[in-house]
Amino acid sequence: MRDLVAAELSTPVDPRVTAMAAAIATKHGAASRAVLFYGSCLRQQQLDGLMLDFYLIVSGYPSAYDKKWLAAANRLIPPNVFYFEHDGLASKYAVLSEADFARFCSVDAPDVSVLARFAQPSRLVWKADDEAAEAVTRAVANAPDVLAALTLPVAGDVRGLDLWRRAFELTYSTELRAERKERPASIVDQYPDYYERLSTVIKARPQSNGKRASKAWESYRRRGKRAQVLRLAKATATFAGGIDYIAWKINRHAGTEIQIKPWQRKWPLLAAVSLLPRLLRSGAVR
Repeated sequence: MRDLVAAELSTPVDPRVTAMAAAIATKHGAASRAVLFYGSCLRQQQLDGLMLDFYLIVSGYPSAYDKKWLAAANRLIPPNVFYFEHDGLASKYAVLSEADFARFCSVDAPDVSVLARFAQPSRLVWKADDEAAEAVTRAVANAPDVLAALTLPVAGDVRGLDLWRRAFELTYSTELRAERKERPASIVDQYPDYYERLSTVIKARPQSNGKRASKAWESYRRRGKRAQVLRLAKATATFAGGIDYIAWKINRHAGTEIQIKPWQRKWPLLAAVSLLPRLLRSGAVR
């Protein structure tokens, strides 16, 4: 698993992605340990006009920020999310410590959001040193194995690509999502060779109790959606234009036509709270 993931992490990317990753790392100084590139832009040739997705891994939160409240927010409700522009490209990046990143990719993860993201392909586009790269590689290599172990007890006899389709159906159910129902399957269909290879190297484990596993997923759903609401609320303070980005993403994936009003930009936290009930009732967010 480690070798397979390491090869995927080292796949070359557009030089502008590497340059942006280095700029993000520079912004946080000596605390920066690694930058991962992930998400829908991985396979895009044309990056202009898109929002690139990164994770910045840092040694610790106090050393990553000039402001104490940002360090406290990152520790209490990880991760912090920021908007960033470089060389004509736009991105958002999330910040996690090395310790939190390893925990969020493990069986000890409080929810499956990070676990699900890094069971998918990603790229290691900046590293402080070889030790940092190895720590990130170990954490990422753990994610698909843990996700498979969580999925198998409730997935019946599915294997191969169907196992991963079911896994992402389950992880999507733990978050407030604007994407259409076919989105979990499309994640797998974009990288079938990668998921076939993953299926050959996941660790064999005895099947755990299906009823217990179902209860675990119910717990993930409760905790995941609660955590996401808190993260979105926090993002209105850390993410420039956060309320506009949230509206853009929902409109893009759910086919809605949300228009943000001036008062909502002035009071983004109240706007997020006021929008959520309507989005849930309409089914735009589940």
